[in-house]
Amino acid sequence: MDAKNLSQRLLTVAKYVPKGARLADIGSDHAYLPAYLALQEQISFGIAGEVVKGPYQNAVNEIQKEGLSGQITARLANGLAAIQADDQIDTITICGMGGPLICEILTAGKEKLAHHPLLILQPNVGEKNVRDWLSANNYRIEAEEIIAEDGHIYEIIVACYTRDTVIYTPKELLFGPCLLTKVGEVFQAKWHKELTKKKKVLAQLENAKGDLLAKKMQLQKEITLIEGVLNGES
Repeated sequence: MDAKNLSQRLLTVAKYVPKGARLADIGSDHAYLPAYLALQEQISFGIAGEVVKGPYQNAVNEIQKEGLSGQITARLANGLAAIQADDQIDTITICGMGGPLICEILTAGKEKLAHHPLLILQPNVGEKNVRDWLSANNYRIEAEEIIAEDGHIYEIIVACYTRDTVIYTPKELLFGPCLLTKVGEVFQAKWHKELTKKKKVLAQLENAKGDLLAKKMQLQKEITLIEGVLNGES
């Protein structure tokens, strides 16, 4: 993979970046995403933020290799600290991390969200954590996609700031408000797998010692919710 040949996961993220965006890609690794978007003339400016020296150097090399030094800047910084005020960033992408870590990055760098950039997030796990954070911070989910690639299933969440209170049901937080409206093959595959896992854990708890009633009830609740969605119940 390089800036000219993105993975399906990053191509899916790329299509949600608005034309002419000023982009900050946090945890950019090789800067493949901003470099691809710059080569496609999709962004006007890009930051490739990376907290680890090796991946930061990879980003620097990729930007130079593609002749994009005038358009994309690699910065060695923790999370949203890569963004400076005069960058005028209007779109932030954070891809390939766990949901809890994405939430930590957004919370720690909250002052960098003062101008309410578009958020395009691709958590590897913990999607519910991300939706919880978005809802609590006045971000409405505008679009979601679920894709399968190389034996993994990924969800992409696109969210815009709103002055209104954003409230999602427990079902929407778990499955995704947009994904629930178009339950497809990949969605089914993911949740059938999750259902099997949760049933296995519940069976183990039945044989465990100690007071695990609350945990068992929570698991049973989740199992019922998943079964309902998979059976097409509204």
